[in-house]
Amino acid sequence: MATKAAQFSMPEHVETVVVGAGSAGAVIAARTTESAARQVLLLEAGPDYCEPAHLPEDLADGRYNSMTRHDWGYRHRPTVEQVRFPLPRGKVVGGSSAVNTCIALRGQPADYDEWAERGLPQWSWAQCLPAFKRLETDLDFDEPWHGREGPLPLRRHTQEELASWQSAFLEGCDQRGHPQCEDTNRPGSHGAGPHTMNRIEGRRISAAEAWLTPSVRARSNLSIQPGAQVLRILTRNGKVTGVEAQVGRQIFCVQTKQVVLCAGAIGTPTILLRSGVGPRDELSRLGVDLVADVPGVGARLLDHPGVAFFMRPKWGRSHRGAPLIQTVLRVPSGAAGALPDLQVQPGSSVPLPWIHLPLVSMMAVVGKPVGHGSIRWPSLRLADRPIIESRFLEDATDRKVAMDGLQIALDLVHSPAMRDFGAHFYPSRKTLQERSRLERWIRKGCDSGYHPCGTAPMGPDDDPGAATDGHGRVRGVTGLIVADASLMPTIPSANTNLCTLMIGERFGEWLRDGTLQSG
Repeated sequence: MATKAAQFSMPEHVETVVVGAGSAGAVIAARTTESAARQVLLLEAGPDYCEPAHLPEDLADGRYNSMTRHDWGYRHRPTVEQVRFPLPRGKVVGGSSAVNTCIALRGQPADYDEWAERGLPQWSWAQCLPAFKRLETDLDFDEPWHGREGPLPLRRHTQEELASWQSAFLEGCDQRGHPQCEDTNRPGSHGAGPHTMNRIEGRRISAAEAWLTPSVRARSNLSIQPGAQVLRILTRNGKVTGVEAQVGRQIFCVQTKQVVLCAGAIGTPTILLRSGVGPRDELSRLGVDLVADVPGVGARLLDHPGVAFFMRPKWGRSHRGAPLIQTVLRVPSGAAGALPDLQVQPGSSVPLPWIHLPLVSMMAVVGKPVGHGSIRWPSLRLADRPIIESRFLEDATDRKVAMDGLQIALDLVHSPAMRDFGAHFYPSRKTLQERSRLERWIRKGCDSGYHPCGTAPMGPDDDPGAATDGHGRVRGVTGLIVADASLMPTIPSANTNLCTLMIGERFGEWLRDGTLQSG
């Protein structure tokens, strides 16, 4: 069962408050409190299932995303021609790591060296690799770039475990000349193979289960408060003095000199704006007193556009109960040089929030999009949700990459291994075969990869678009740190959860060892 908020009494004063117990916050709380000299209060708006045996089925079952029961209820519009679709974000201890598809990709060294080249030398691949190794126990490989003693177990499905649609996909890739890839996290790897995943015997291993273990929860210097929605960060003369949070119908104020914001790419900029930190004109429009004019807060939204076509399996080819994702083909798009940034992957079903359609799919994901989206807040009341405009595929380069990915997918379903599995369902075969029709259709048929990031980006001191420095310290506010996917100055070429866990590892280490001074 979930831990009840009423079982806790909010402390009046604490050394460090971590806001959000998701992929970054859970890690930071666990790592920081490895030092008995550090004291952390971890606040989470959602429930806390502290005993794995009591985890609800939607969180335990790693075969599909959990879309509704532990969700913030955000919606986004992928393109101006579409209606609003769900944008799932986990509202629970564990955050989006507790509701996602369990894909554990690091991205490529070039993703992080790109950050270093933008004036953030502490985020080069060489600097990030130790944290990637520290967070994992790779159950399949023991090379120098893998960890074997970390809290998060990672593995790949064996050939015997693959659904027939997934197995046929790998065979089709081989028939079409794509190289085999046994380890998607090997630096420089590309080609087709099983995804690296934090799904063990069908069970999703979230950041909560991996890092907030019973022994960690027993630490006297760590308090976890579920059901606590942070309203704003309190400041005086440009310095953090506390946090205001609502638990049930009660509002609490906790005194602190250091706040670490890990509320996610949507929640973190929302809290910053409520706290008077953001673009001056936006704060004026929203009726919030200015604390710090930080134009980079909420100025852009990065995400991975995805496009797909769907097929009806032939009789006897049902994939009911099969994991949604097990395999992937990664190839260079051409737009990002030799970086294997384009993902093509088969889906064993079509899970919607209210039903799983008995279809299979082929998906193409643009890994290094040129375009970006936006977030606008009609108000900052708790009951209101931000208006999220993802603005996918507005850039001609992004459209070309998406169409090239669909062409690869279409070629694969016509391979000997896949062509007898099903019939085209949507869009029509004619649309898929005529490039002009396809280009028009993808603007109406794309969606998010559920990887929002970059809404409070870090950057060097001379970067006017950066909301923080390279250590997450928010400009103009002493004691306020951002440490989640909001920080990413560019989007990695792969799924962002493992990258966010890495960010948590690094900040947790810095805070534990006292090497990150927030003032």
